[in-house]
Amino acid sequence: MDFDLNEEQQMIKKMVADFADKEIAPVAAQYDQEEKFPEEIVKKMGALGIFGTVIPEEYGGGGFDYISHALVAEELGRVDSSVRGIYSVQISLVTLSILRWGTEDQKRMYVPRLASGEILGCFGLTEPNSGSDVASMQASAVIDGDSYVLNGNKMWISNGCADVALIFAKTDKSAGHRGITAFIVDTKTPGFSSRDIHGKLGLRASSTAELILEDVRVPKENVLGNPGDGFKVAMSALDNGRYTVAAGCVGTAQGCYDVAKKYALERVQFGKPIAGHQLIQEHFAEMAINIDAGRFLVYRAGHLKNKGVRCTREVSMAKLFCSEMVNRVAYRAIQIFGGYGFSNEFPVERFYRDARINTLYEGTSEIQKLIIASGDLGISAFV
Repeated sequence: MDFDLNEEQQMIKKMVADFADKEIAPVAAQYDQEEKFPEEIVKKMGALGIFGTVIPEEYGGGGFDYISHALVAEELGRVDSSVRGIYSVQISLVTLSILRWGTEDQKRMYVPRLASGEILGCFGLTEPNSGSDVASMQASAVIDGDSYVLNGNKMWISNGCADVALIFAKTDKSAGHRGITAFIVDTKTPGFSSRDIHGKLGLRASSTAELILEDVRVPKENVLGNPGDGFKVAMSALDNGRYTVAAGCVGTAQGCYDVAKKYALERVQFGKPIAGHQLIQEHFAEMAINIDAGRFLVYRAGHLKNKGVRCTREVSMAKLFCSEMVNRVAYRAIQIFGGYGFSNEFPVERFYRDARINTLYEGTSEIQKLIIASGDLGISAFV
């Protein structure tokens, strides 16, 4: 369903769909099996302007709206969640954060290069012992002359092979979440290192790493926002990231539906295609309803983003529903394929594995429920 997309949105959707089908789909299974980061694909995405969708033209972006941004995530997610994840971190967590919180010099320095894919960014918030409870992070940043000296570890960092990292660290350990500061850090800075994480259930073609900071010296001018603004920077970034994740979930669910439909029309059992059996049709009906409902929630949030109004509640609803929905749809797709769905002969096996992460990162499903309910009830569940 097109949801009355305008001409520009339809053009963007087609361009990314063609790119995904021609450049990503043919190698997605191989890269997944080899746990290979799709470096050449990332370069091509940069050249096409895919990393610059909602970035203003004055900073090297396309100046598109948030529905277009969702369409890009959806079409990438339709064929490969690893690539969609790279896109999501690059633009939603990193570039948009610098665009919103950065000084003009920081914007000019980083945003055009991120939008073009010249450099890759990552978002260093989660730690080995600090996930949903951001305020409990242990990474520290101590002033020393004209610099801050950073120490600590970050865990489960997507785009771990990045050139630039947004790192969150405590500048005042006695101030809880108000003592967190965000920094723009060049990953080639002495003392900065990373350790790749392998053996993941899904997203095997994405780079996931532990970041290690040992006396990393960062100039004061690389503080993003003001000292103590780190928690606000992180929450605004996660708002952006949740929107892109939700859109990507719609895409993966659509990918599950599409390959299951093709298979069900070709696979013959009991004298007719299995698509003609009532219980198989029940699967497709449920999948179609779930996908359309998720798409409506994403586009509603995108419409509000386009208007520039606060929409944390609507974004959390989209992220919660779509991240759970894609797991339900992937499950049904495997059921339609039967034993063949349990092997990597068909992409539903990879879609099923990749779907699982979506209820965990950018805020778990449980956290999304607390955000939605706390806002509606006026009573915080986080205090």
